Amino acid sequence: MRWRDVESLPHPIETIEHFEIPLADGQHLAARLWRPRDAEQRPVPAIVEYLPYRKRDLTRARDDMNHAWFAGHGYACIRIDMRGSGEAEGVLRDQYREQELDDGVQAINWIAKQRWCNGRVGMMGISWGGFNALQIAALRPEPLQAIITSCSTDDLYRDNMHYMGGCLLTDNLSESTTMFSVNSCPPDPALVGERWREMWMERLRGSGLWLDTWLRHQWRDEYWRHGSVCEDYSQVQCPVMAVGGWADGFTNAIFRLLEHLETPRQALIGPWGHKYPHEGIPGPAIGFLQEALRWWDRWLKDKDTGIESEPMLRAWMQDSVPPTTFYRERPGRWVAEQHWPSPRIEPTQFWLASGHLLRTERETDAQATEHIQSPLSVGLFAGKWCSYTAAPDLPHDQREEDGGALIFQSAPLQEDLEFLGAPLLDLAITADQPTAMVAVRLSDVAPDDKATRVTYGLLNLNHREGNSHPKPMVPGEEQRVRVVLNNVAQTIPAGHRLRVSISTSYWPLVWAPPRPTRVSIRLRDSALTLPSRQPQALDQAVRFEDPEATPPCQITQLEEPEHNWLVHRDLARDLSTLEVVKDEGRYRIEDVDLEVTDRTWDWYTYQGDDFLSLRGETESERGFARGDWRVSTTTRTVLTCDEDNFYIHAELNAWEGDKRVFSENWDTRIPRDNV
Repeated sequence: MRWRDVESLPHPIETIEHFEIPLADGQHLAARLWRPRDAEQRPVPAIVEYLPYRKRDLTRARDDMNHAWFAGHGYACIRIDMRGSGEAEGVLRDQYREQELDDGVQAINWIAKQRWCNGRVGMMGISWGGFNALQIAALRPEPLQAIITSCSTDDLYRDNMHYMGGCLLTDNLSESTTMFSVNSCPPDPALVGERWREMWMERLRGSGLWLDTWLRHQWRDEYWRHGSVCEDYSQVQCPVMAVGGWADGFTNAIFRLLEHLETPRQALIGPWGHKYPHEGIPGPAIGFLQEALRWWDRWLKDKDTGIESEPMLRAWMQDSVPPTTFYRERPGRWVAEQHWPSPRIEPTQFWLASGHLLRTERETDAQATEHIQSPLSVGLFAGKWCSYTAAPDLPHDQREEDGGALIFQSAPLQEDLEFLGAPLLDLAITADQPTAMVAVRLSDVAPDDKATRVTYGLLNLNHREGNSHPKPMVPGEEQRVRVVLNNVAQTIPAGHRLRVSISTSYWPLVWAPPRPTRVSIRLRDSALTLPSRQPQALDQAVRFEDPEATPPCQITQLEEPEHNWLVHRDLARDLSTLEVVKDEGRYRIEDVDLEVTDRTWDWYTYQGDDFLSLRGETESERGFARGDWRVSTTTRTVLTCDEDNFYIHAELNAWEGDKRVFSENWDTRIPRDNV
């Protein structure tokens, strides 16, 4: 990263640490502002980032890097804490609800009327901020003229941290723990004064247990349709830049946005996890702020930056690598497609035969089948649904998984195979239980037999006719299904082999069915389709500047962080646990003299082949201190099941100094609904 001192930027800037944005119901949002010093005399466009993740502390370093840089290039940048977060008033009770979006629209309209704003506004954000940028764009507030949405989705059910292919992701549990913890944090008394305690208690009492809500909507109903811009893409009428990474969990939505939006649009996909591209890991990171500036200059300042004439899609074509749980860099090259869907993408089929992937369809016995009933151990080395690159959370060598899966493998490739898009696996399948799933992995097998997962897909077979119409399987009755794997850009070199692995469980990435399931796959009508492409001259023109940003706030680490994934196997009890440690330690933000503690632990356990022994447990600790003021919260959530129900036990405790000032417990039973 190249650090740019604010004094070296084209515009001298000033920062306003905290101000309030009034809402129609009398509540106030809280915001931080970076702007050119002469903005009140020479108004500028505004760039808004709207989040619940606390501008004062949790995102402070990133905000300093991004927003000061844009301000120094002639923009007013506003980082807003949404209702019930940071120093904003009220209570945040769920994600992406109508009140959140209405508050965002009001904030944009208020910003556009300020003396330092010329009335033109853009929105940007990663994850939650990327979600609401899309959703608010669909509401079309008049001042909003362009957005940049990173690591987000157009469909809150289909590609989110809750469900995938109709299967329940355990990220549903870990994300609920994140918000359980964040929602219970107090505002800073240095900004809101003595009312901080009253505001804190209101949050503790009112925010609730979000996991309970999410688990009551196990298929794509009206709850998920709300806020999903895929319901009507035509509602988004401003230009959209969509950004993501192959290690992230939200990248599939980018391809749908390119296909269905009718506004000017552009996509940028690198090898990164859940990070902005100038901080991207796995690398290479790029000069994303410079790219974003070209976008803003075109749509908020009407400058001819040349960005409209560039390809619709620029993506990192990944080279083959040995399997490991963390990559500092992913070798590869940039490629480009002028349009998406691209007419240059050609389907390449591999037919399933007994143990093999064949390039040509051969006459086989029409009834030839393969069978699999997977153990619960398949998935212990799967990594995380969405890599946050804060732990070794990428998939390990797939040989660790394949003993419990059905394997189909090609002969060594005679030439390089390059593909871009979503691989498809069509199956003629029969299950022996009414609720069943398949997990499909596509791996790159090197000559030394090491197997690197390239992409994967999940399908709850009860969702074979769509996520809005779950329908139990009829045991013994064959169904034709299609498993759509995650989009990817990958080169498999000559001499390597392709491997398709199919399992009937994938714990703990997803919750397993209520019973062990045996599936049979009739081979004659089952095939893999890859979206293959050939390199083109346009690829050579893709170039990015080196990453740069303004320096983050000074942070002093007081207790060292720890990030780790640990697999524990107790062979005496046949008990297996995946332990995930995300401990940021304790640190002090020097410019606001604030000590912060941020720790989370996850445990995912099963015993033997007991599908009802599954247990997910998460704990978090957050603390804030300055002088004599010291507060902290702890949360604990446990999710278990039987054949008919899920069970949630949750605890929330808050302390002021050594005195516990709030405590609440939850015990909930939620029926399983085709999951």
